[in-house]
Amino acid sequence: MTWHATLDLQYTRQAQRTVAHYRHEGPLRVLQSLYPEGDAVCHNVLVHPPGGLVGGDTLEIRVDVQSEAHGLITTPGATRFYKSATEPAVQSMHARLAAGARLEWLPLEALAYNQCRAVNKAVFELAPDAELMGWDITALGLPEAGQPFVEGSFAQHIEVSGIWREQGRIDAADLRLMDGPLGLAGQRCMATLFFVAGQPIARERREQALEVVRTVLDNHALRATAGATSPHPQVLVLRVLAPLVEPALELLKQARGEWREVLWEMAAVPPRVWAT
Repeated sequence: MTWHATLDLQYTRQAQRTVAHYRHEGPLRVLQSLYPEGDAVCHNVLVHPPGGLVGGDTLEIRVDVQSEAHGLITTPGATRFYKSATEPAVQSMHARLAAGARLEWLPLEALAYNQCRAVNKAVFELAPDAELMGWDITALGLPEAGQPFVEGSFAQHIEVSGIWREQGRIDAADLRLMDGPLGLAGQRCMATLFFVAGQPIARERREQALEVVRTVLDNHALRATAGATSPHPQVLVLRVLAPLVEPALELLKQARGEWREVLWEMAAVPPRVWAT
């Protein structure tokens, strides 16, 4: 049996409060809206009760952030892509941000089990004055559990329409990619934190954001396999390779906190589910 689930989530600003409205089909849910930092920012946790995806499963998430609203979306755990015999398992997310809107897209890692056939896609559309902070974390296999990623494939696509696009396919059998010095170099977790604006980021603001994150990197155990840059006037990116998820996630959380303070003058308030 395959699962097909959709979720439509809309954030609107009502007076001083961001309010979430949603509807769903299939096994994909939003937990209650939380306001750990006041009414302006609405925190939501996406839950997929089956716990993972196999061949033929699809999860489709659509997010609409209206003017001046600020939504934060995360998950309680990894999105697991299990062994697939023929068809791929697909997760796709498409978000639209109106002028003045903010979105934080912070799901926990996508976990590629051995022999999976997975597609993980995220597309964002930003109006002028809208801003996005998000991350993508991919873990290949479970090396600590003796379950390496030696068969299967993982296709990844991150796009901000008209501004920035990254896509690629990881084939577990491609040893030059998996273990070569110009590929993953034996690392099994790759993570990206990105900040995108609907218009060019002011030079001083962009340089300050890169500086604070590079300071974090200078003092981190993963500094040799991480770097921060601005590949486009509207985009800031931090990339990291790590042997496991935990150190990469810890680094992204630190950097996200720094960017929140520098770029938005907001405290680094974490979603409550991260503490459980």
